[in-house]
Amino acid sequence: MEPYRIKVVEPIPVTTRQQREAALKRVNYNLFDLRAEEVTIDLLTDSGTGALSAAQLAAGMAGDESYSGSRSFYRFHETVTELTGYAHILPAHQGRAAERVLFTTLLERGNLVLSNTHFDTTRANVELNDAEARDLPCPEAKNLDSTDPFKGNIDLDALARTLSGPDGSRVAVVVMTITNNGGGGQPVSMENLKRTAALCRQHGVPLFLDAARFAENAWLVTRHEEGYRDRTPRQVAEEAFRLTDGCMMSAKKDGIVHIGGFIGTNDPELAQKCELLLIATEGFATYGGLAGRDLDMMAQGLTEVTEPSYLAERAEIASHLAHRVRAAGVDIVEPPGMHALYLNAGRLLPHIPPHHYPGHALACQLYLEGGIRSAELGSLYLGEEDEHGNPIKSAPYELVRLALPRRVYTRSHYDHVGETLAKIAKNTDQVYGFRITDQSPILRHFRATLEPVPVRG
Repeated sequence: MEPYRIKVVEPIPVTTRQQREAALKRVNYNLFDLRAEEVTIDLLTDSGTGALSAAQLAAGMAGDESYSGSRSFYRFHETVTELTGYAHILPAHQGRAAERVLFTTLLERGNLVLSNTHFDTTRANVELNDAEARDLPCPEAKNLDSTDPFKGNIDLDALARTLSGPDGSRVAVVVMTITNNGGGGQPVSMENLKRTAALCRQHGVPLFLDAARFAENAWLVTRHEEGYRDRTPRQVAEEAFRLTDGCMMSAKKDGIVHIGGFIGTNDPELAQKCELLLIATEGFATYGGLAGRDLDMMAQGLTEVTEPSYLAERAEIASHLAHRVRAAGVDIVEPPGMHALYLNAGRLLPHIPPHHYPGHALACQLYLEGGIRSAELGSLYLGEEDEHGNPIKSAPYELVRLALPRRVYTRSHYDHVGETLAKIAKNTDQVYGFRITDQSPILRHFRATLEPVPVRG
């Protein structure tokens, strides 16, 4: 059962199919542009969408809004320092702000950033600094049906070859994303992180964590990795941070807050440069673009998130949804993670080619049939076409991510998702593809407009 009771409730919208058809057409089939009041179950993201605890709200009420040196900052600073062990902590208003400050400071034109998998804003912030973002996922990640417990790992052989090869001098930083969001929400093992850290030290390259879901990664380590089954998630998390040179974090995930993040580093020179840019673009170093109440709520959330009872329920709710999705006849990236399930849209909709975006087609159908909003992670997100719409590059897999907000939806809500998928799976020949009518040069999936491609008889 959920390790909490519900104290405040909010009505959710229930719309008709006709209303949803009109809404999709109005927003040119881009689910990001739907109004929240048009969405019944919102699984677009787990970022900033969680429910605050009573203790977090109480902490926020005690927030100190002083411009400089507030007690809220010092509570936040103490909490993060105890968790991570880093010598220098800088608050930021969210993860992509932390990425921008860090990469703008750290990268030069032509640098190379290696990762198990960069997520969208991480890659964008690397490329905006005229650097290259290169993914090195482990070989096991290529088999979506494998139940290998650590498919989020980095490919250690590829990492070693790159660091010692002709591109080695270009590598400015290695970023390990835990859990691996772009790789199906899969965790990274402590053994893989240790060996990565050793390679980075050997070659004099800093290792940073993208730590947005550090607690969920730690929980899965305690479930599946030998030598860690008798450790607490907090102990695993502390060890993971201390293996690395720094981190950037969106606290909107495992901080369980609506806004917030931070940069941590042991490098005093890097910290000073980041601080100067932070002050110029985000806010003074003791608030980083956040209100004092946000810093207090973030500190409390970072404490609550490693509680075993909280993490056990989070894992169970993901398992419950995975069972319902499989029963509906829809394959997922196995094994199910904790922050999201990834539907194999390419396998479900083989009649839709990659350049007509089967993942986006399934996401639109989920909204049309059940008022469920989700996110495509396929060729709309990763692909490229020429000016005539002909495919140049397709994604390796056509996926749809069902992100699970923290402490928001109950099992009956997720049962509705399963029932909706079952209905779609019985009539897949009626699901149509899409073509892009307008797009931006980066992060196109956020702002693209699309139109349907009719099903051919």
